[in-house]
Amino acid sequence: MKDKKPFYMNKIFCNRVFLSLFGIIGGMAFAGAQTIHTLSVQEALELAKKNNITVKTARTNLQIQEQVNKSVTADALPTVSGIVSSTAYVQTPVSIIPKDAFGPGAPAEPQAVSFTPKYNATAGVTLKQTLFDGQVFVGLKARSTALDYSMKEIDLAVENLSVNVYKVYYQLLVSKTQVMLLDADIARAAKLLNDTRIMNENGFAEKLDVDKAQVQLANLETARQNTETNIINGYLSLKYLIGVPAADSLVLTTEFKEEDLKGGIPMDLQYRYEDRYDYQHLQISGKLGEYDIKRYKAVYYPTLDLNGAFFKNAYNNTYDFLTTGGTWYSNSYLGLSVNVPIFSGFSKNANLKKARLNYTLIKDQMENLKQNIDLEVRQARNNFLNAMKTMDNQKENTDLAESVYNQTKKKFESGLASNTDVTNAQTDLIQAQTNYINALYTSIIAKVDYLKAIGKI
Repeated sequence: MKDKKPFYMNKIFCNRVFLSLFGIIGGMAFAGAQTIHTLSVQEALELAKKNNITVKTARTNLQIQEQVNKSVTADALPTVSGIVSSTAYVQTPVSIIPKDAFGPGAPAEPQAVSFTPKYNATAGVTLKQTLFDGQVFVGLKARSTALDYSMKEIDLAVENLSVNVYKVYYQLLVSKTQVMLLDADIARAAKLLNDTRIMNENGFAEKLDVDKAQVQLANLETARQNTETNIINGYLSLKYLIGVPAADSLVLTTEFKEEDLKGGIPMDLQYRYEDRYDYQHLQISGKLGEYDIKRYKAVYYPTLDLNGAFFKNAYNNTYDFLTTGGTWYSNSYLGLSVNVPIFSGFSKNANLKKARLNYTLIKDQMENLKQNIDLEVRQARNNFLNAMKTMDNQKENTDLAESVYNQTKKKFESGLASNTDVTNAQTDLIQAQTNYINALYTSIIAKVDYLKAIGKI
């Protein structure tokens, strides 16, 4: 009988867990960790919401939008300015009096006469209040919707972060099972190698059988070493997601139970588009698009402003404005200004059409998103149901493969089975364990993807 080619469990971890899924950071953890973080999955998620840069950026964008809203509000409030000025003429302006301007006896030549004092000062306040501006009023109405848009971006960032944290956290928990199975395989392989050497020394086994057992043990030890490295990299990925230093240590306290994968998930395809954050985000985009259309319509309306001012003026040939007794002259006014748009080179019409087209795009995107959600939910549901069945089957298959190996090993020890039979049985067991770990990883990812698809993550 030909030996079967062994399958190694480190391939699952390399291909399915951290390198292909995240590929976030590499390197080894430092031996002297600064802080130990003992975290359940919920505590890890809360820490991620607090520290993750993407979520922080979304929150900062919300603060920026709050300031933008204050700026929009300011456009509807009065503008009051204070003015203080003083002028000293080096050469005062003059006026020309024509000759004979005052009748007989007047100078025969034009005379340059200055009526302007050498110094003057002005102090006053000006007021401007928008009474009607369609664009300002639309902006005021759109403020709360703009804030909702920014807050929904935070929800989206947290949702995507939660998906990644759940997947990495639970895959690290499953890795404990993987290491446990590898340790058991190594112990079995080491015992088989020892028994085969004894039998070889007594002439009941060939040197080739010893070499085969040695190769299988070495492969398993290499697989465990690679798995440990990938687990370290997995912890680094989780640290990155939750925003803790790479030199710190993590202790994961949540227990992984297979039955937890199956419970608490609605499988009746009763879902609502409105439960999805991306759909809510697009709905708010549609409302902003409606405000955009109203804003560009408003540019066709006249604007009405109230203007006013109050001034004090003083004039003298000596600079004594700050002393008591000086004479200040008052003047003030109130006025209304109406600005009627007449022609702007068709730019207003182009902007309005562009806003309407953008709104049409958003509506099309919403219809496309609905279809995509329908597809995503059904595919995720199918993947999850299949993953659950596969996990159960592979669990039973692993138990059966272990039973077969134990029986074959007993026959080998009784001389009723060859070393090749034991090696093949061990290879089958390793393959079954690999498939089982693969099924656990797939089940975790499938559950998280399905919960995200129905908006319940």
